[in-house]
Amino acid sequence: MTIATGMLLAACSKPVVTEDPIRAVKVQTVGMGATQTTLEYAGEVRARVESRLGFRVGGKLLSRPVEAGQHVSAGQLLAQLDPQDLKLASDAARAQVAAAKTNLDLAASDFKRYQALKDQNFISGAELERRDTTLKAAQAQLDQAQAQFNVQGNQAGYAALRADTSGIVTAVLAEPGQVLAAGTPVVQLASDGARDVVFAVPEDKVSALRIGSEVLVNQWSTQATFKGVVREVAGSADPVTRTFTAKVALQQKDSLALGSTVSVVPSAVQHLGVPVIKLPTSALRQEGQATAVWVVDTSSMTVKSQVVQIATADGNDVVVAGGLQPGMQVVVAGVHVLAPGQKVTIYKQNEALALTSKPQTTPGNVAIPSLPAASSANAK
Repeated sequence: MTIATGMLLAACSKPVVTEDPIRAVKVQTVGMGATQTTLEYAGEVRARVESRLGFRVGGKLLSRPVEAGQHVSAGQLLAQLDPQDLKLASDAARAQVAAAKTNLDLAASDFKRYQALKDQNFISGAELERRDTTLKAAQAQLDQAQAQFNVQGNQAGYAALRADTSGIVTAVLAEPGQVLAAGTPVVQLASDGARDVVFAVPEDKVSALRIGSEVLVNQWSTQATFKGVVREVAGSADPVTRTFTAKVALQQKDSLALGSTVSVVPSAVQHLGVPVIKLPTSALRQEGQATAVWVVDTSSMTVKSQVVQIATADGNDVVVAGGLQPGMQVVVAGVHVLAPGQKVTIYKQNEALALTSKPQTTPGNVAIPSLPAASSANAK
């Protein structure tokens, strides 16, 4: 009976309300700091003039005596087509020229003979005019045949692909045995001379990049630094990366290997020393689709959630674009164990006692335990 009564009283009693613990938090006072991050972009060294060379006529590729990476001189043979058909066409054009010359000579003889007959009044003037017209037509046919012969002769010469300028073969695009159409690229040639550094700029930075602005180029392999200027900025974004291609002109004496990896530091897009609000990344937390921080209310020593807008990263910190004002107390450690309205205390790290050679006195607020009675008796 007593046990049942006790259980009944326990069931009817109100549950004990447990208060949330007061947590110690580490805070940081919001203030203005200067940005320190330098914007660098990965770039690649390329020739300022790089061309894909191909034949002006079609045919079967017989040979390609150059390979990728080989340096060639101006006028050097790069590839050769089968010239047989082109030579036959040139011979046919030469024969047409010979036939046209024969017709012209015949028309000239007829005109001379009929002119003599006209002087003797044996023929009419209309007959002489017809002979003159025949002579002019024969001359025009000869001119046409001569022009056609020159064209065929040029095409026969186009069977040999030669370098327009000195440079390095960066790629081979056709192999012997292939039947090529006119204009099909065979080799890619990077001309000797000036070099460019090509890099991609995001959309939010391209407006600050101006033609003629200075750029520092750091070579990755040797850590050498070169100066250059922006000479070209793309007018439209790349359809895949949605970035804008920029080209930096290096000085003629700066000889960098083609394809070298470099880092580009444009002076136009740097914002070092600009005052901004910065917070460590440990202060941020996700609240739905927004980013928020805990702000300490110093009057009640409770925390409340505050949504912030993040602009960019600056090293290990983030730059806050909105949501905070200087002077606010923001929790920077332990943000994931807090709740809205929770009471907190400001955590202060204890300073370690300095080790010295002097004997340390016992602090007055430290209790010294007393010895047991048996021990005292034995001591006596």
